Amino acid sequence: MFDFFFGGILGLISFAISLAFYFLPTIIALAKHRRNTLAIFLLNFFLGWTFIGWVVALVWSVKK
Repeated sequence: MFDFFFGGILGLISFAISLAFYFLPTIIALAKHRRNTLAIFLLNFFLGWTFIGWVVALVWSVKK
């Protein structure tokens, strides 16, 4: 019983951390009040899984 409970909790925590890491470029753009936050989010959402798209979104969110 405890394995199921803690496995579920740890699974949810790891999912939340993974989701936050995946959307890190969007979170940075929101925190820095970037003008192109929606475009960064869309790039991150649709092409972030390719890693190249994620890196491009990350660079775009941190550059001035």
